[in-house]
Amino acid sequence: MKPKVEIFADRSQLIARALALTLAEIKDAIAQRGRCTIALAGGNTPKPLYEQLAIQDLPWQAIHIFWGDERYVPISDPQSNAGMAANAWLNHVAIPPENIHPMPTHSADPAESAQIYDQQIQTFFGTGSNVFPSFDIILLGLGPDGHTASLFPHTAALQVCDRNVTVGNKDDQPRITLTVPVLNQARCILFLATGANKQEALTQIFAKSADSAQYPARLIQPINGKLTWLLDAAAGEPLQEYV
Repeated sequence: MKPKVEIFADRSQLIARALALTLAEIKDAIAQRGRCTIALAGGNTPKPLYEQLAIQDLPWQAIHIFWGDERYVPISDPQSNAGMAANAWLNHVAIPPENIHPMPTHSADPAESAQIYDQQIQTFFGTGSNVFPSFDIILLGLGPDGHTASLFPHTAALQVCDRNVTVGNKDDQPRITLTVPVLNQARCILFLATGANKQEALTQIFAKSADSAQYPARLIQPINGKLTWLLDAAAGEPLQEYV
């Protein structure tokens, strides 16, 4: 399915649109399947979205929160994606604690933590190995280098196609990340990207021919789901033809 590109004058308009789309997908998932599963992104861009979700009146008991990736730090660390989402959103709503599924980062071995989270996902969705679950919503960001989640250029994680979760690596610092196949199984993927420093990566991601190992976000092509890019004017300048 062809990706949809929407470009906004500023970040506040982008966040308002992200909120509207997220709320619509939550409502649709619960109506159709009785629950909504969301995998969150880290970083600064989605934080205002989480703050807006914190003031919504939603059926929290039917919403399950996962993460697309995580830095290998305790949840109390300022760099923790789970910690950011908790402070901005999850600590402020009546979501059952058992509905929050953070990536484990307590083991000395990141590969063990990745395996634990993989098994948690399989158990929750009732899938086996080599059967990828369909998250209802996956939120993703974009780095200036073209990475998304913790799928960094020319790293081993890009090649993992037999697991839900693997170890990512940035500057020899391990991270936990969902793999390309499970991202591409999502029913709805929302990319949020802002800033002129994303223009080069976006140009390559949308090019007819480019190196996916150099720009990993090119690999995100949902099999049956919807893919929407929400960009501010600075990031989206090279993509006006796609709007």
